[in-house]
Amino acid sequence: MDYHSIYKKAESFVKDLFQQYTNKILLFHNFDHTENVVDRSKEISAKYDLTENDQFIVYISAWFHDTGHLLVEPAKHEIKSVELMKTFIIRYVTDEEIIRQISECILATRLPRNPQTLLQKILCDADTYHLGTKEFKSTNKNLRKEYELRNIPEPVGGWKKAALEFMLAHEYYTDYCKNLLTPGKMENIDRLRKKLDLPEENPVNAVTTPTSLFGDDSSSDKKDAKQKGGLMTRGIQTMLRLTSDNHLELSGMADGKANILISVNAIIISVILTVLLRRLEIDTHLTIPTIIFLSFSLITIVIAILATRPQITQGVFSREDIINKKTNLLFFGNFHKASLEEYEWGMAQMMKDQDYLYGSLIKDIHHLGVVLGRKYRLIRIAYSVFMIGIIISVLAFTLAVLLNTARGGTPNSSSMPL
Repeated sequence: MDYHSIYKKAESFVKDLFQQYTNKILLFHNFDHTENVVDRSKEISAKYDLTENDQFIVYISAWFHDTGHLLVEPAKHEIKSVELMKTFIIRYVTDEEIIRQISECILATRLPRNPQTLLQKILCDADTYHLGTKEFKSTNKNLRKEYELRNIPEPVGGWKKAALEFMLAHEYYTDYCKNLLTPGKMENIDRLRKKLDLPEENPVNAVTTPTSLFGDDSSSDKKDAKQKGGLMTRGIQTMLRLTSDNHLELSGMADGKANILISVNAIIISVILTVLLRRLEIDTHLTIPTIIFLSFSLITIVIAILATRPQITQGVFSREDIINKKTNLLFFGNFHKASLEEYEWGMAQMMKDQDYLYGSLIKDIHHLGVVLGRKYRLIRIAYSVFMIGIIISVLAFTLAVLLNTARGGTPNSSSMPL
């Protein structure tokens, strides 16, 4: 199945729908919102190892999830969205299971929400992503105006109270959105409370209360952590992940090259020791070429082993090192001898400090680069030694045989090295 082609057709189909049924009263449930949900779906999906099939299901669901608003009242829009999706998808997809999963993802956004699968959770979180961002103020205002224009009765207590109740009942379902958006959502809740002159106590605070694993923080530390909170942008995260993966792949390639050198030269040495050395008592003129051949093979093996030999550090750290941000706990060599309790404490401190955490990621990538530089430098030397050794050894054997022949030796099979 050509997922990309169908995806582009779905994008064009939905865009045409919004143009065909242009409705100026859709101040929130418009094409811009749909595009944002698609983008957020991609962002969240990138944090999980989804197959191409699963990504297709989430993205198609995101494109169609609000199309029903163009034709029916809000309470029935999810069902209509499913109908519109099926009208489009049956032209290109024959797999009933895929169509069923897309339908269930769209229906999972219906209130009260109770998504069951990861794909449904991703779409639900993408649909309400704005609740935890600074965009909430404008989106909430547009949503209220849209409902007023659509003649939806004002809730008891007013729109602000209804928005607050919705925010308090709302939850994010993926760990990524919980960590990234919950602090921002709580700030938006506090703003709504202040506008309604309500106490600032918020039961949602329980969501972000640290566990015993992270120790006890003072209120000022929590405030600082909140101000520094939030993950890096998707682009930077992707860059770090790809860079690290590329370094690890190159490291594996280097180990493979070193293994080839070790294996080939080990075979050469074993053949020389078991076959050729027994002939040296008879063919003494081959002694020097044999020694040259053995020496170069041995040197090559030693260099290749040095290139792959791991270096282990002391494996312990102190709490002072963590406080001063001197230890990178993402590298096993810095903690392999530490106790589990110490390591948990250290990681907890690192995760509370975004600068420390991502600084450690950057240091880890740099460390991988340094190790790679050393590996490839030694492997290059090993290959050069092996190449030069082969050339010199062949020349030495040839010269030895020619000189022996010139002295009256018999260049028969008994004079050959093997």
